[in-house]
Amino acid sequence: MKLYLLYFIFRQVSGDNNLTQAYKKYRFHEKKNTLSLSSFVGMGLKAVGRFFLSVFHVFDNKLTIMIVPHSQGKVINFQTNVFAVILGIVLVVGVVSSFFYFNKQVVTSNNEIVRLMNENRQTVASLDELRDENNNLLQTAKRFQESLSQSLSILGLHQSDPISKAAVKDSDLSSLFDTQDMASGILRETSDIRQLATYLDSAVQPLEQIGKMLESQNSLFTDIPSIWPVQAKNTHISMPFGPAIHPITGQWYIHKGIDFSTWRSGDPILAPANGQVVTVGYNSSLGNYVIIKHKYSIYTRYAHMSTIRVKKGQMVSQKDVIGLIGNTGVTTGPHLHYEVHIGSDVVDPIKHINVKLSK
Repeated sequence: MKLYLLYFIFRQVSGDNNLTQAYKKYRFHEKKNTLSLSSFVGMGLKAVGRFFLSVFHVFDNKLTIMIVPHSQGKVINFQTNVFAVILGIVLVVGVVSSFFYFNKQVVTSNNEIVRLMNENRQTVASLDELRDENNNLLQTAKRFQESLSQSLSILGLHQSDPISKAAVKDSDLSSLFDTQDMASGILRETSDIRQLATYLDSAVQPLEQIGKMLESQNSLFTDIPSIWPVQAKNTHISMPFGPAIHPITGQWYIHKGIDFSTWRSGDPILAPANGQVVTVGYNSSLGNYVIIKHKYSIYTRYAHMSTIRVKKGQMVSQKDVIGLIGNTGVTTGPHLHYEVHIGSDVVDPIKHINVKLSK
């Protein structure tokens, strides 16, 4: 600002080149500006002072507070000022607000504690239920091991890596929630479940061996007469294999097959195994009959059929319908006479039904 003012003054006197006169004018204007700024600042300070003074006078106003009882007691009065009253009101409001705030915080904390206690009870109940389920799983695993060992023994197989009793004991899921560990808040789920997984993994290989063996012998069950040739709901054996009294002649004889009855004609007769029809015929004793040749020199014969549904030379599969139950030939009622021949020997067909594996 000084430079600008000096420049202005210099231009005013530049015509006569009188530097002394220019300097005097500069000093005059500088002093005038300084006085003006000082006067402005002084006026501002006075206004602020008057404002605070008026506020002080307002707060310093005296108030008289009187307490007049309804009885004949002494009237109580005391004097104060506005500032004290306002300060008191502020303090009372602050105390009341603080009371309500902290009371709300206490209520919230209590509700949170109740919620956590309920969750804790639910957690304990869930842990008890999990422990019971683990115990049930352990018992199931033990029964599975016993069944597996028995199946392997029947099939002549052996576990390549059997589990020792100690390992089974270590994998006992009842140790999943040990009392001492529960007291210290430590659960051993990871370790015990890993042991159980190892136990189950060791059972996979024997099961695979059983599966392969059953798969390799699947054809055996379809190539030998291993199912009932009549499978209606009311099917029953009306006469077994062996010595019996003939129902017509009343004499003892050897019954060379078994009779299946449903008390009616027309129920389907099934091929009990894969094979080839070698005979389709009729005679006075057997009535309509069929003979099927199977593997391993096994033949089966079906008599007293009402209808024949196969032809000589025809290949049949297990459970194919070859005819219907009837009452042809010498009979006392509708039934199927069923025989099994191995080579030249007649055998009891019941021994080939529901075949079981043996060592």
